[in-house]
Amino acid sequence: MSHADNFGTLYQTLQSTVARFPDGAAYAVPEMPGRAYHPQGWEVNWRETAQQVEAKKAIYQTAGYGLGHRVAILFEQRPEFVFHYLALNALGVSVVPVNPDYRRDEIHYLVEHSEAVLLVGVQSRAADLQAVESDLHGACRYVPFDDFPAVLPAAPTPVQTGEPNAQTEAALLYTSGTTGRPKGCVLTNEYFHTFGMNYLSLGGALTMSEGVERLYNPLPLHHANCLSISLPSMLIAGGCLIFPDRFHASTWWKDVVSTRATVAQFQGVIPNILLKLAPCDEERQHTLRFALCAGVEPSQHEVFEKRFGLPLVEMWAMTETGRMISDNHEPRAIHTRAFGRVSPWIEARAVDEHGNEVPPGEPGELVIRHSAATPRKGFFSGYLKNEEATETAWKGGWFHTGDAVMRDAQGVFYFMDRKKNIIRRAGENIAAAEIEACLTAHDLVKQVAVLAAPDEVREEEVMACVVARNPEDVAQVSQREVIAQALFDWCYERMAYFKAPGWILFVDSLPMGTSAKVQKIHIFPPGTDPRQQAGVIDLRHLKKQQKQTKPAMAN
Repeated sequence: MSHADNFGTLYQTLQSTVARFPDGAAYAVPEMPGRAYHPQGWEVNWRETAQQVEAKKAIYQTAGYGLGHRVAILFEQRPEFVFHYLALNALGVSVVPVNPDYRRDEIHYLVEHSEAVLLVGVQSRAADLQAVESDLHGACRYVPFDDFPAVLPAAPTPVQTGEPNAQTEAALLYTSGTTGRPKGCVLTNEYFHTFGMNYLSLGGALTMSEGVERLYNPLPLHHANCLSISLPSMLIAGGCLIFPDRFHASTWWKDVVSTRATVAQFQGVIPNILLKLAPCDEERQHTLRFALCAGVEPSQHEVFEKRFGLPLVEMWAMTETGRMISDNHEPRAIHTRAFGRVSPWIEARAVDEHGNEVPPGEPGELVIRHSAATPRKGFFSGYLKNEEATETAWKGGWFHTGDAVMRDAQGVFYFMDRKKNIIRRAGENIAAAEIEACLTAHDLVKQVAVLAAPDEVREEEVMACVVARNPEDVAQVSQREVIAQALFDWCYERMAYFKAPGWILFVDSLPMGTSAKVQKIHIFPPGTDPRQQAGVIDLRHLKKQQKQTKPAMAN
């Protein structure tokens, strides 16, 4: 099958998959001693999945949740999330996954902006979620995820009528942009089926079969990599999606072997970490046929494949795109940043600032579409409440990715640079503008520029170049360290821990352009490592994921 046209909703695909593979494994988590939920591991087949989905569906339906509603869920990677997700999908309700590392203010923004009418969350975050409910004056009600009630708060009357279909919104996924607050990507059932079918049909090194694959993805389900690619592909193919609570380097190979994974999917920071591990027997005892990875460091690519005995297949995608480009056919250009050619699913170009295609060998911005006749087919439907940003992204009938690429004479695309003002830290996309807005609100800060500093483990780290409101406040080293700590704490209290600055450098001024915007490219001379600047303050040791109180096991 070459297109996703024959699919309706994800729930309808579930019904089809259950009919074909009732006893096949659907979802699993590896053993994790000490974890508050499923410490001995967990696996459920498609028949059992359908039963759980129907039970949740009845609860939501009885309370009046239906077409056009949104339900926000903060679930900390609990596998039972899939039951809620597919149950709500059956009713035409869109799910808004909430990053569990978000602080109260960030959760408030997502819930208010999305107009979610229900907030389902784990007990460990109950205080914050109840506070959000109170702040919104009952517009969104909170209920526990762990001990999910049999009777829910009554839903408002649905604003839409009819039955859910391929064009119905299935999820609202927030992604960091370059202008501050995250933007909500409206994602339909067609979008998810397009991503899943695209993955399953690419072939070559990525060839997969129905009813047999066991896909291990350590990335969170509130991110597109797992939610938009892994989950629908296994749902369509009747495979098993395996996901731990998070990436664990120390048990990676043990978990991959014990869960009998056939496919792995992750991002570019993970090969670097795995290659630094001491050799172990399990690293050659696995049954992986390939690993799909975005952003592989070329110097590590061949080393990884030879050591672990499997192809590491490069890919490119965005939350908005609903499909990927992959270097999945031999000969793969593994010593470069090649990420592949176009396919029947996608048209792509490298263009200049005027939208004109550049010749092979010259850099340009990557722009993509489905086709000239239906450019947006299978893509995200738009940014919620931000038509201007949506239309800007689709200027000229092509989706503008913001990524700098080069195309060779054979049509292979090579990645050159990241999207402007996005910091990529350990798989998290962080908008510099959001951190700048947070720091600028502090009384001690006059001006700030946030940029990416290199990091050998996490790929990139957040660095803040700060102009103090009163220069005398940072005249002495001891004073700078105290204020740097205060600024870190300010961010840490208001944002997810990974967004707080890992490095702070106090500067006298920032270079400004004629448009009165900071020229970040001119803050440091070309080739400069900002971490080596005199006076830079290292705060990375303070960036620790907040430990939450362990909740009771889910029923």
